[in-house]
Amino acid sequence: MRIDQELAQSSPGQDTVLTIGVFDGVHLGHLELIAHLIREGKDTGHVTVVVTFRSHPASVLRPDFKPRYLTSLDERISLIRQTGVEFVVPITFDRDLSRLSARDFVVRLQRHLGMRGLVVGPDFALGHKRQGDVETLTTLGGELGFSVRVVDLAKDNGQAIKSTTIREALAAGDVTAAATLLGRNFVLTGVVVEGVGRGKTLGFPTANVKVQADIAIPGDGIYAAWARLGNSCHMAAVSIGTRPTFEESGHTVEAFILDFEGDLYGQEVRLEFVRRLRDEVKYDTVQALQEQVEKDVDETRAILQSSRAKPGKPTKLAI
Repeated sequence: MRIDQELAQSSPGQDTVLTIGVFDGVHLGHLELIAHLIREGKDTGHVTVVVTFRSHPASVLRPDFKPRYLTSLDERISLIRQTGVEFVVPITFDRDLSRLSARDFVVRLQRHLGMRGLVVGPDFALGHKRQGDVETLTTLGGELGFSVRVVDLAKDNGQAIKSTTIREALAAGDVTAAATLLGRNFVLTGVVVEGVGRGKTLGFPTANVKVQADIAIPGDGIYAAWARLGNSCHMAAVSIGTRPTFEESGHTVEAFILDFEGDLYGQEVRLEFVRRLRDEVKYDTVQALQEQVEKDVDETRAILQSSRAKPGKPTKLAI
């Protein structure tokens, strides 16, 4: 089976304590769980491992499911590694894996990854039809020789922090709420492609950013953001939407990068969203739109010059 090959390729060769999940977004809830994992590793002397699914299990189990990831797989792995976990093991959730019983799954984790401890949330389950809930896993652990530690979910204002909640905030354009739950500003990464050149005619040339199709995008509107180009970082006013003033078709992510001149075509840009400025609006005249864009740029500059809005880094774990 593919799962055996992937786990065998990632074997740390030592006893481990691990956790399993998609970890989309690597938000504060995930960081809390990983912090407990690292403490468990220190207490037991075992190597720490995060097993992450390359894609969401629902994309295999539900043909109508269309994922909207908060992070790409590469970024997710990078963020997990930044926590101090010793091994990150990406695995493929496919039909064969979905049919594995809970027992067969944990036996493979023991055989290939040397699992001696499992750290999970209270609603965690694995195996065919989620038969391996916490109670079942605890029983299996007593039989097969691994511990199960259950960690309460991290909460914000009494509500459990979940990737779904962050996606909902983004869809509503509330990048500030999303940042609170992520522990860092939300980031979109994409390649600059050729557009219709509308921004240039307005006096505000924009970078048309092509984003991976299965990545979540903030709701339509105008945003203050940081644009990272290689090792440099610039202020940017970002427009997401359909450009209603010109009644053009298509949905775009366009960034006007302040105080920057140069050819960006083909380059990768990372947009780090700080605050939503306003809705996308249809203007009666091009001049009215130009005047509003000037105000957007001024507001973007004022927001991003604030020391509280400097380019962010992931929240550090309190271990």
